[in-house]
Order: sequence, then C-alpha cells, then structure tokens
Amino acid sequence: MIIRIFRVQIYPELRADFERDFNTISVEAVNTHEASLPCEIGYPTRWNPDEYTMITKWENEKALVGFAGENWNLSVIPDGMEKYAKHHSVSHFLLK
Repeated sequence: MIIRIFRVQIYPELRADFERDFNTISVEAVNTHEASLPCEIGYPTRWNPDEYTMITKWENEKALVGFAGENWNLSVIPDGMEKYAKHHSVSHFLLK
C-alpha cells in the first residue's frame, strides 16, 4: 500500500472558499476514483495557519498511476483549485 501526502499552503484571504472547494472538489476527485481508499484532511494549526494536507491511500503503484498518471510523484490539482495554492508538494511512503 502507498500513502500519498499532499500539502498545500494557501493564500489566507481565500481560506473560506478554499475550505469549501477542498472539501468538495478535491475530496470528490480522490474519493470517486475507483482505486482509492477514503481520504483524510488535515487542517491548519496555529503553527501552520495556512497549510492543509490530504492523506490518501492506494493499494499499489498501478492504482496511483490510474489516479495521478505516470508522473504520480507530482501534485494533482483539480481544475479550479490552482488559484488557492501559494505552494504545494506531495510525498509518498510505503505502508507495510
């Protein structure tokens, strides 16, 4: 199993719209993919007030490629979400 950790730093003035769209557009993009397991969302803390994370789990690399493409080591930003991201990154780890 592969765990995918997407991190995004947003423009703070767009917070309300980002949270609404992140919880609908982005979560739906992952959760409706046939090979995904339910995702988890991490919200900001006082130490990282503008940073969110989405943690997804994939059964194998083939499933992840089906979602993110051959360059699955890059972030997947659904249409309309790019305007919120000041910075984003993605990391992957094997779960054993």
